[in-house]
Amino acid sequence: MKKDKWLTVADISKYLSASNETIYKWIEKMDMPGHRVGRRWMFKQDEIDVWVRSGGADERVLKKSKEKAAIR
Repeated sequence: MKKDKWLTVADISKYLSASNETIYKWIEKMDMPGHRVGRRWMFKQDEIDVWVRSGGADERVLKKSKEKAAIR
C-alpha cells in the first residue's frame, strides 16, 4: 500500500505554479485544505487536487459566496 507523503507550502507552490503568498491567501480565504503541524502548513496532494477541481482556487466562486451572504 502506497502512503501519500506530506507536502510543504513550497512543494504546493511549485505544484500549482503559485507563490507562497498566494497559497497562504488560499488557506485563509478560500478554505484550501491544509493541516497545521506546529507552525507549518502541510498538505496531501489528493486533497489539493479535489479542491482545485471543485473550483476552490477560483476567486469568482469566493465572490459569489460573499454576494449570497450579503443578500441574506
